[in-house]
Amino acid sequence: MKSSLNKILKNRIRIVFALVLISLTANAQQAKTIIPLWKNGPPGFEAKSKETESAKDYWVKNIHNPSLQVFLPPAGKANGTAVVICPGGGFRLLVYNAEGTEPAEYLAKLGVTVFVLKYRLPREDGSPYSLEKQPREDGLRAIRQVRSLAKEYGIDNNRVGMLGFSAGGEVVAAVAYESGKGDPAAKDPIDRLNGKPDFQMLIYPGPLGIPDVIPQDAPPAFLLAANDDPCCAVTTTSLLVKYREAKRPVEAHLFTKGDHGFNMGNRSPWQSIKSWPQRMADWLSDNGYLEKAKP
Repeated sequence: MKSSLNKILKNRIRIVFALVLISLTANAQQAKTIIPLWKNGPPGFEAKSKETESAKDYWVKNIHNPSLQVFLPPAGKANGTAVVICPGGGFRLLVYNAEGTEPAEYLAKLGVTVFVLKYRLPREDGSPYSLEKQPREDGLRAIRQVRSLAKEYGIDNNRVGMLGFSAGGEVVAAVAYESGKGDPAAKDPIDRLNGKPDFQMLIYPGPLGIPDVIPQDAPPAFLLAANDDPCCAVTTTSLLVKYREAKRPVEAHLFTKGDHGFNMGNRSPWQSIKSWPQRMADWLSDNGYLEKAKP
């Protein structure tokens, strides 16, 4: 009897171990799903794209071959919505874990197919890039790349949005308020696609790229910041006013405390900040982005 019980226990341990191993393997495989924005590197900087990125602790920098990392929803939960995440970091580095992979994992659990963008950094020491050009190029190409993969990932091409933190919000602004119309004569078929996001979520966004007047085709916006943010509370409140003047859909949250760079809120002492991602989930749900896309 004792021998039989031991055998059953050992079998159960093996099953549990196998399930854990499968889960870890699946996560590792997903983490390795990296899609370069350009196959041979960004135009004009193909040779530089061979340089190795630098990464330590929470950040990534020395990015010369911009790319998307894919985070898939649990099996059977994908709803057809896609989001490109632009981490912040002042264009000197990317806060890749706290403002990239953490929000990606959160949104994936809601059924969203997520792509974390590693964009080029104009303010990094020795950077050959400009604030006016490369962030916009990378943002446009990211949205076009995602739309080119719509069939492969089951994405509704009318439900491709962007989430930007701080400087990442400025990357979103670079593409959200101008025409993203592709070039129908482009040699690369990806460049023929629309690069304008269908919606945007801006978390303590920086001021760059915000127009004086919001255009009538500006994507619906979710805005969130802390009132004591010395950098970006004003950006958030002024953007709210401009959206209202343009009569475009907008929702804004301004918390009393939180300062700048609270990421997904899990390191903050303030309960309102800790729970802010739920406000984003509510907005996505209320606007139909978490419903299953119609075939």
